[in-house]
Amino acid sequence: MPLSPEQLQRTWIDYKVYKAPEARMELINHYSYLVKITAGRLVTSVPNGMDRDDLVSAGVIGLIKSVDQYDPTRDVKFETYAIALIRGAILEMLRDEDWVPRSIREKLKALDRAVKALEPELGYVPSVRELSDYLGYSEQEVSDLQQRIGKTNVYSLDDIVGGGSADGDDHIHFVEMIVDEDADPDGEVEGKELRRVLASGVDKLPERERLVIALYYFEGLTFKEIGKVLGVSESRVYQLHTQAMGRLRNFLRDEGVPHVA
Repeated sequence: MPLSPEQLQRTWIDYKVYKAPEARMELINHYSYLVKITAGRLVTSVPNGMDRDDLVSAGVIGLIKSVDQYDPTRDVKFETYAIALIRGAILEMLRDEDWVPRSIREKLKALDRAVKALEPELGYVPSVRELSDYLGYSEQEVSDLQQRIGKTNVYSLDDIVGGGSADGDDHIHFVEMIVDEDADPDGEVEGKELRRVLASGVDKLPERERLVIALYYFEGLTFKEIGKVLGVSESRVYQLHTQAMGRLRNFLRDEGVPHVA
């Protein structure tokens, strides 16, 4: 049975102040629903040779880490913090499993190189047709590759920026940076400055891409739901999201933000 707000507050105190192990388990159980929701939004179809339970298991690891590392005194909702770590744990497992076929990985790399080559020349993110002409792929193949990038999405707002180990507190999630006004992490870039740079990059996105970012990360809509809002296909939303991530990645690099993937 879910904890009431009063019980939840007391349970956090029992765990963080008095280190009660039973309080830790109560928190993990209470927030376990976040794992299922996040796994479902992150991967719409389970890769061959992998069971959905594998994704959930990885997500649980992220949830446990978030309960252990969360600081209730900071102005960040636990759900926001936990979803970032759960997503990261699932993505890390998918990368470790290396489930994308080598031929597809090579084409994804070629697509990334094409975008980097064409965007400075054109002054905007190249269209499917322009990428198709550059690569010698069909437009459908380019579209499929963009959709695959969107689904696996290496360049996500939940990606980690920082220089420490994956288990360290010096890693900062983009979502946390946006919502936590008091965040001030150690490292080359101060938290407030990173928030300013990232917010500036989001503001510079084209309107539809900015709307996709807002609906997906801050309203919690799925790509399919966003497609209904915008009146476009789910595949098109994947493409808009991928384009937005590419713009943000390049913007952060241009601004000198270190360790950007």
